[in-house]
Amino acid sequence: MPDGKEKNRPMRSMIFPGQEWLDTEGKPIQAHGGSLLYEDGLYYWYGENKEKTHGGNGIWHWGVRCYRSADLVNWEDCGVIIPPDEADPTSPLHPSSMMDRPHILFNRRTGKYVCWLKIMEKNGEQTETVLTADRLLGPYTLVRRGLRPLGMSAGDFDLAAAPDGKAYYFFERVHSETIIADLTGDYTDVTGYYSTHFPHTQPPFVREATAHFSRHGRHYLITSGTTGYLPNPSELAVADTWHGPYTVLGNPHPTDPTNTSFHSQISSVFRVPGKKDLYIALADRWAPEHMHLRYEDYGEWFRIRFSPDASPAERARMDELKKSLPSDRDIDTSRARYVWLPFRFEGDMALLDWQDAWSPDDFE
Repeated sequence: MPDGKEKNRPMRSMIFPGQEWLDTEGKPIQAHGGSLLYEDGLYYWYGENKEKTHGGNGIWHWGVRCYRSADLVNWEDCGVIIPPDEADPTSPLHPSSMMDRPHILFNRRTGKYVCWLKIMEKNGEQTETVLTADRLLGPYTLVRRGLRPLGMSAGDFDLAAAPDGKAYYFFERVHSETIIADLTGDYTDVTGYYSTHFPHTQPPFVREATAHFSRHGRHYLITSGTTGYLPNPSELAVADTWHGPYTVLGNPHPTDPTNTSFHSQISSVFRVPGKKDLYIALADRWAPEHMHLRYEDYGEWFRIRFSPDASPAERARMDELKKSLPSDRDIDTSRARYVWLPFRFEGDMALLDWQDAWSPDDFE
């Protein structure tokens, strides 16, 4: 495998999950919490630019970066399409702002690209920032900030549009349940109609990082538990309609003995146009330097931390566990890796098997 030090690397033919992924100039790809769009014969991969987030330096992001490719393997850097706002410390785009998981939809009716960003406010509230552009690569104009959809603190999310143009917003009502809400016609707000799913009393059981995809007329949701940047078991659910009800099918990573979804968290699922049945789970290995930590330990820490009935002995146990756990702000996410894997289907169940290397060309 090329070491990536040369300026113009040879074309790759394989995807290597969990390994460093370099662009066509030999630089690490910075598109975390990412998603894909397909337009005019090219794939566009965009996500959080973490190139300056080295842990403990106060920089959470450096805007939203985008790459393009003709083959899903070799990616050309298109630059930062939503730049950080360095001048205004109160801006949701300031580098210190905890901005996560950009999602972009194209609105055929308005001709606008609409981008939603999750913002963790300094008071712990989670809000949405919405921007629009005439081109996928920008420039983007901020149209909403501090949005509390349905009056709720709104965490990790996904956006999806139906063939008729109607769009939906899937999000974690923070530390509570999953919400599916209808978007307005311009995709910049919610209408007020919504449904609730997967209620839980506390982390780590609350479902976050919802990723939606549809197959054969059915709707799938993949969610993560709530343990910050440290990974946990995913959960797959299926329904016959956008709003469900959803039936939980189980963990799509059944062969992973670590219970960490192969040490990763899925941010989105992409169906590859022109392929018969290729759905790719796009996941981030946010903390590759902490893969030695056990979910059984830090999952227990989250359980005790958010339990209203924790005993003094459990609190002491929590304090002991905390000594070995990094905080999200201290993790060097500039070194995060990507774990892209193709789904395998058995009836309704969608499964992800570990592969050291695989190629989209292997699929019809």
